[in-house]
Amino acid sequence: MLYDLSLHMGYIYDVPASGARHIMRLLPLSLNNRQRLIAGSLKVSPHPDEQSNFTDFFQHPTTSILVRNHHEKLDIRMQARVQVESQPITADFSPVLAELPDEISDCWAVDSSSPHHFLGTSPRLPETAEIADYARQWATTKLTVMQIAHAVCTQIYKDFAYDAKATTVETTPKEAFRLKRGVCQDFTHVMIIALRSLGIPAGYVSGFLRTIPPPGKERLEGADAMHAWVRVWCGETAGWIELDPTNNIPAGTDHIVVAYGRDYSDVAPVIGVLKSYGSQKTVQAVDVIPLKQH
Repeated sequence: MLYDLSLHMGYIYDVPASGARHIMRLLPLSLNNRQRLIAGSLKVSPHPDEQSNFTDFFQHPTTSILVRNHHEKLDIRMQARVQVESQPITADFSPVLAELPDEISDCWAVDSSSPHHFLGTSPRLPETAEIADYARQWATTKLTVMQIAHAVCTQIYKDFAYDAKATTVETTPKEAFRLKRGVCQDFTHVMIIALRSLGIPAGYVSGFLRTIPPPGKERLEGADAMHAWVRVWCGETAGWIELDPTNNIPAGTDHIVVAYGRDYSDVAPVIGVLKSYGSQKTVQAVDVIPLKQH
């Protein structure tokens, strides 16, 4: 699939801000045999006084900006063209859960895709007894790691209700788990903790999801969304797979990867600090437009 992407993020401040420094991870990744960033641009208003680009530990193209002068709003616009490849259906070559620790210990790599980074706690994902208890039903089964990952994904989809008003970006996984409601970030965080509690390496994927309007309805401009799903290490042979607990599906050609990390703190689209007080209003619009290929 070939897509044109556009994203608009805006922050409108009650009181003008100054001395603002932000880090942005918004451009899709280029991934071997998965997706290719053909072209991309990132524009910020007001024009930054300083701007630099670098690649972080998880191999994300990252932009850092500094705006010194007073400004009443920050406007960020990203445009990109991306090719997403269909993934072949393969057999399940993952080990049973009892054999996974040996495969992890045999992995000596410590690069960004090493399973060792995705086993323990991370900044937003502490050990959570309630979620570990929830996951324990799969701990003694003879299922493979891949089968367990699919089972956890399906169970979260069944047990949780999508409710955009129930949580915020700061809601903890424990709070979301007790509510059994939330958004993709909440479902993803709960699933990661559940899998890690079983000794299965799992991480966070940030990206875009193309939404398809109901039959007979027109597509609404700006109605697509940034999305989150889960990356699971299924052993040396099977490697990483990606599952979307919000929709109970494997990540496919409608999922466009922007960033990989241990949790949301590693992949937040925009983070930063500024001098101001009062509150702010945030606006966001995303368009994921499929293009005809000849």
